[in-house]
Parts: sequence; structure tokens; C-alpha cells
Amino acid sequence: MDIAPPHSLELSIVMPCLNEADTVANCVRQAFETLRRNGISGEVVVADNGSTDNSAALSRDAGARVVTTQKRGYGRALSHGIREARGRYVVFADADGSYDFSEVPTFLHALRQGFDLVHGCRLPAGNGTIMPGAMPFLHRWVGNPLLTLLARVLFGAPVHDVYCGFKGVRHETFRKLSFVTSGMEFSTELVLRMALKNRKIKEVPVTLYRDGRKNGRSHMRTIRDGLKTIAYFARELGSSPIPTEP
Repeated sequence: MDIAPPHSLELSIVMPCLNEADTVANCVRQAFETLRRNGISGEVVVADNGSTDNSAALSRDAGARVVTTQKRGYGRALSHGIREARGRYVVFADADGSYDFSEVPTFLHALRQGFDLVHGCRLPAGNGTIMPGAMPFLHRWVGNPLLTLLARVLFGAPVHDVYCGFKGVRHETFRKLSFVTSGMEFSTELVLRMALKNRKIKEVPVTLYRDGRKNGRSHMRTIRDGLKTIAYFARELGSSPIPTEP
């Protein structure tokens, strides 16, 4: 598999995508408008995870570069998209309309300052904002706070919303890390690996909006993904030192 040479652009905006025909084109257009308005040298990459609708075609029509991985999993799609990106920095967020890509410059500013991971926070604990109906009750008041507490206490992760899907990374730093998860828990693994490697992490507040899906539902499964995350935490606690790629 050929991997695009990194650093030929300043920024790549990456969107993992699985059957997001209702929203992906608008997200791509919003991302390009943010690049244009702020004079940022960048690209938009849609990491398609084997969509069976016309998400990939709509993404290309809107100007995105589409990279595909057929093996299902949020983590697989996102990791593939980031590794294929050409930017010195990568900011990623979901393609379902739940995040505002005009907030990307906040992430880029922190990455330019030297942070390895810039982590969004939707929760009030980190000054984030959740719009009405944007996050299920159990996610907001039980699952996310509990998993975040575990990440903070057990691994020293300096974040207040461990499952936020709006993040930015220094591409060079990301490419040095190896990952073991492939699903939604990848979001937490990225934070933990950065924290345990003493990488520079900054949290920034973001707004979460109700997603724009008309014909589908969230890919997150509360019980399944929560248990997988806890299992990953347990595995990490009992593991040998975190591996890195040469």
C-alpha cells in the first residue's frame, strides 16, 4: 500500500465516514471554506469505511480526496485516513454534522504552538457546549464521565471528555505510535498513548450539535463500546511498555 508523503501541506482535515450520505458533502464543503477563509494550505480527506451508499461519490464531488479501508471499524478508518494524509498537522472530526469545522483553526493554532495532541471537549467540565438533543443521556451523564475519570486517574490523561471525536494531532508524532484497537475505543487509545508517552496535550472547548442524519443512526453502541473501552483499559494496565514504530 502506498502512503502519501507527509508534510507537503500544512493541514489535513480528515473525516471517518460510513454511510453518511446525508451530511458528508456539507461537512467537506464547510471544511474547505474554513481552509480558504483562514488562508490555510490544506486538504480534506474522507476515510471511507466501506460505505454502501453514495458517500464516497458525494465526497469526491465536493472536492475531498477519498481513501478507503474495507475492514470495518472507526479506529481502522480514522488511522488509515490520518496515515494517508499529506499535512504536517491533522485535524479530524466526524462526517455526520455533529461538529463545526469552522472551529478547526483553534486546533491548528495549538498544534503550531508545539502540542502533539489537541483534544476537543464537549462537556461543561472543559468549557464545552452540548446543544439540545446532541448527546444521549447515558453518554453525557454516565458513560463518558466514568470513562474519562478512569483515563484521568489510571493513565494521567489531562482531558475532561475522553470520547470527543474532534481532535488534532502532529502527523509526525502520530506516525511513531502503534495502536491495538480498531473500533470506537480508538478515540480513547489515542489519548492514552499520548499521555503515557508524555506527549504535549492541550484540551480546547468545542460545541457538539445534533447530527444531521435522516436515514441512519449513530455508529456508537453504548453498552458494547463502553465494555470494549473498559476491556482496553484493563489490557493496557496489564501490558508491557507501549510499543512504538521505528
